[in-house]
Amino acid sequence: MIKKWYFYTSLTIIIAFLSSGFKPLNLDTNPWFLTDEMDGTHYLFPSQEQEDYTNLNIPFTGNFFIGFKEAIAFKESQGKYKKINSLGYLGKYQFGTATLKTIGVHNCAAFLNNPDLQEKAFIALLAKNKWELRDEIEKYEGTLLNGIRVTESGILAAAHLGGVGSVKKYFKNNGKRYLRDAYGTSLRSYMKAFGGYDTSFIIADSNARVKNI
Repeated sequence: MIKKWYFYTSLTIIIAFLSSGFKPLNLDTNPWFLTDEMDGTHYLFPSQEQEDYTNLNIPFTGNFFIGFKEAIAFKESQGKYKKINSLGYLGKYQFGTATLKTIGVHNCAAFLNNPDLQEKAFIALLAKNKWELRDEIEKYEGTLLNGIRVTESGILAAAHLGGVGSVKKYFKNNGKRYLRDAYGTSLRSYMKAFGGYDTSFIIADSNARVKNI
């Protein structure tokens, strides 16, 4: 009887000792993807607030370029490469045929069936627009215009929506002219919604073409 008592007591002690080695890390003291910024500590992902994940349609990607392009894609087509809208705009980023020609794409059917080509076309158009809007970016980036903090990514997003000419008109009128597309989406809303992303790696290029990307 005594031997059994010793056996079970020893077994309990051993199990307790082994279990103590498998306690989970204290996540409160080990936050994931924690960065230090000028304005203090910032959590990129996951968020500290649980409600940030309710009804979330796309992953939270901070201010990285992937977040910029996927947010625009979701707004334009819900990220569908073969999407054609009622006005004939094509693909994930909803390109017009005239715009595609300026960056070297002439076969719309091939464009719709080639996701890699669509991604290259988006980069090429950003590079081209960044060149054409270089003066506006230099002059207005970081300023507050009609209640909107102007950023490079916001300017490029607005150009994707309404074209370079419309963006130039927007700044010429100090952001007070209500410019919008055929569906009623305004340049100002794109300037605000897609501002603050990192598009610094995009090289301004007046001759940007998909074959060069």
